Amino acid sequence: MKGTKVIVRGDRSGVFFGTLSERNGREVKLTNCRRLWYWAGAASISQLAAEGTMCPNQCKFTMYVDEIEILDAIEIIPCSDRSIKSIEGVDVWKR
Repeated sequence: MKGTKVIVRGDRSGVFFGTLSERNGREVKLTNCRRLWYWAGAASISQLAAEGTMCPNQCKFTMYVDEIEILDAIEIIPCSDRSIKSIEGVDVWKR
């Protein structure tokens, strides 16, 4: 999956979307990534990875960062083209 856009669920760190750069056990490095803090219009991250969100205006996806290392990954799901377009289309949520 290296080089593909994925959703990663961390045990305690949260849910992230980005390009898989490296993986070593539960340590995962993503580039061009954002945290998916809250989503609507998908029942689970599996549906989010397959179909995207049906309610982009209700989602809270953070700004992008160049790189993040997640130390507690427990799930990595490749995203469909439809999902990528949907997630990337959600406005940045910040305060």
